Amino acid sequence: MTEQKHINYERIAKAIRYLVSNYTEQPDLAVLASQVHMSPHHFQRIFTQWAGTSPKKFLQYISIEHAKAILRQEQATVLDTTIMTGLSSSSRLHDLFVSIEGMTPAEYKNEGKSLSLYVDSISSPFGTLLIAATQKGICHLAFKTGETTQIETIRNDFPQATIIKARNQLHAQAEAFFTDQKVTNKVPLHIKGTNFQLKVWEALLKIPQGQLTTYGAIAKSIQQPRAARAVGTAIGSNPVAFLIPCHRVIQASGVLGGYRWGPTKKATLIGWEHANQEKPITL
Repeated sequence: MTEQKHINYERIAKAIRYLVSNYTEQPDLAVLASQVHMSPHHFQRIFTQWAGTSPKKFLQYISIEHAKAILRQEQATVLDTTIMTGLSSSSRLHDLFVSIEGMTPAEYKNEGKSLSLYVDSISSPFGTLLIAATQKGICHLAFKTGETTQIETIRNDFPQATIIKARNQLHAQAEAFFTDQKVTNKVPLHIKGTNFQLKVWEALLKIPQGQLTTYGAIAKSIQQPRAARAVGTAIGSNPVAFLIPCHRVIQASGVLGGYRWGPTKKATLIGWEHANQEKPITL
């Protein structure tokens, strides 16, 4: 990401934080532009370039009413419907191009002693991410909140692993999801989790871009309808941002809810994905 694109994104993120906090007031273009010290015309232009839609339309995409409308359409069998309706490859990008491999019991037990983790940063329309990959797949992908802290998180997860600060091919494959999404190779994930967590994370891959579901629906999809709370915990511990699209799971009330990388980032991801769909939902 170029320096100017990074500056523009930070401005957009600040405006989205204001949108999320002041949604009930329905702030207009002039108010949003003033939050980032820009003219309304300039702000409208860079926002539309980034989001593919206007700030006003984006506000609709992150509203409770919009979320409820999506849930009404998909509530019954959201994950089964994904397969049955033959949705396009672009909307099923994660399901088709991301594969999950759980670490072996030995890898899990010995705290990564036999693993070399290649760590670097990658760019996205949502800011910089810290990525780590083994020889088998990506094991960590997180929006940056402070590089030192995040590397310590990786070390805590894999205290015996060898950390190598270098880029590898898997990093480039992951970055393709954030650029033009012309993904041609399946991106393997090599992640540490319990059997239950892996089932939940695999279910998340089936939620199409531009769709939302609930914790209860995910619990039903893995044949554990009473485990909605445990599903929420598993989603909260997802180690791979965006590629495992946990941001697409919201509360049944339509409230977007919490997110490991913050509620503003969740709203940003949801709004951007909906804006990039060919057929926005009609309220």
